[in-house]
Amino acid sequence: MIKKIPVLDLKDGQAVSGKSGLRDTYQPLQTVFAPSANPVEIAQGLKLNGADELYIADLDLIESNGHNINDIKMVNTIIPVILDAGVKNAEGFSFFLDYAFKLIVPTETLESLDELYEIFEKYPKERIIISVDVKDNELFCKNLDLTLKEFKEVLVDIGASQIILLDISSVGTNNGYNKELLDEFKDLKDCLIIGGGLNKESIDELERLGIKKVLVGTSLHSGEISII
Repeated sequence: MIKKIPVLDLKDGQAVSGKSGLRDTYQPLQTVFAPSANPVEIAQGLKLNGADELYIADLDLIESNGHNINDIKMVNTIIPVILDAGVKNAEGFSFFLDYAFKLIVPTETLESLDELYEIFEKYPKERIIISVDVKDNELFCKNLDLTLKEFKEVLVDIGASQIILLDISSVGTNNGYNKELLDEFKDLKDCLIIGGGLNKESIDELERLGIKKVLVGTSLHSGEISII
């Protein structure tokens, strides 16, 4: 059975929701798992409903505009957290390891390929997840001058075993997965975690295609799909 990993985006101390990565427009999250947008309450509700991992993106950290690290540390005592804290380099990776079960290295914020290689040299692979962030079918990154194909070659070279394919343009849309993007990475299928706009139909299709893990936010919090 395909594993559905719940998603929480945090901003100013609460869980928020929005579409297509337009973070300035995000609103407090309304979820079937808690009566408020408090991340600790939501984590407790998710655990009661069968969640055993939780993806958290700290939007304040990613945008260098504060942090929600205390809430994240508390949530990690309830459900193991896969954290996107906007890691830029090996030093940042080392710092955030104390706050989460696994840490994401996102192409959006990664400073250089040298830093990526250093992270893989210093830390256990099982705690590293690379997020291939994509906007309009192109690699989304502030500091890397690479195409999707070129970055995929890097992933193969370093032996990445956990890779999120995140179509930022589709986040919150409920429109399904990006078939073109998945096709580009189909030979790494066993390593992939698919995210961005997934609904029940697309999750069922991904399961038939042999994908083992997906990130689910909007469709899960609305009650359209269940965790298990």
